[in-house]
Amino acid sequence: MKISDYDVVPAPAGTTRLIPSQFPPIPAFDTVTTHDDLAAVMDLEGWTNDRLVGPRMSRLPRTEWVYGSPNASVVVAAFLHGSPGGLRFSDPSLGAWYGSTHLTSAVLEVANGLRKEIALSALTQKSESYRQYKADLAGDYVDIFGAHPEYHDPDDAHYPVAQAFGQRVRAEGARAGIRYESVRHPGHENWVCFRPSLVRSVMQAAHFKIEVPQTGRVVVRQLP
Repeated sequence: MKISDYDVVPAPAGTTRLIPSQFPPIPAFDTVTTHDDLAAVMDLEGWTNDRLVGPRMSRLPRTEWVYGSPNASVVVAAFLHGSPGGLRFSDPSLGAWYGSTHLTSAVLEVANGLRKEIALSALTQKSESYRQYKADLAGDYVDIFGAHPEYHDPDDAHYPVAQAFGQRVRAEGARAGIRYESVRHPGHENWVCFRPSLVRSVMQAAHFKIEVPQTGRVVVRQLP
């Protein structure tokens, strides 16, 4: 099935993304005014400490480099400081911007990650603080919500199937990303955007502390 054969939908305004507070925002790109300044800023701020940042940056077309706007660095970080194993629709070569329509979906997604950390340790529970970012997503999104179970497998060991699909969507370039169903919050929407320039009006919102037991109910507290 060709990417162009899939239905497309626009993303809603105000999607939510949660980022661990242990990674404080570094406004490196927020005040940059030209492409030529980016390399110097990356060196100055230590962005190049990650040996993968340079290659990832080179995979982004210059037209997709975002700077000169509030929280531009937060957007860029999502693409350049990706997970070592990648995420559902993005492999380790280049990250993407993931968000949820509803805050509860975003909470349950990160809680699942904390449960995995518990399973790999001797802990019985784990807590983490998060910053909430709201963003509007522009463009059209390939719609696989409620379909294609092969791309919604809850086992991240099977991500390569979904990652290959994400690579096809990204490579074609006609679609901004993918709308899919939250595996952790069934019936609710998640989004992945492959183009930094289409992540708009990024605003830091609330702060939360999320406590996750080995089994049982997740506790969420909004922080001052």
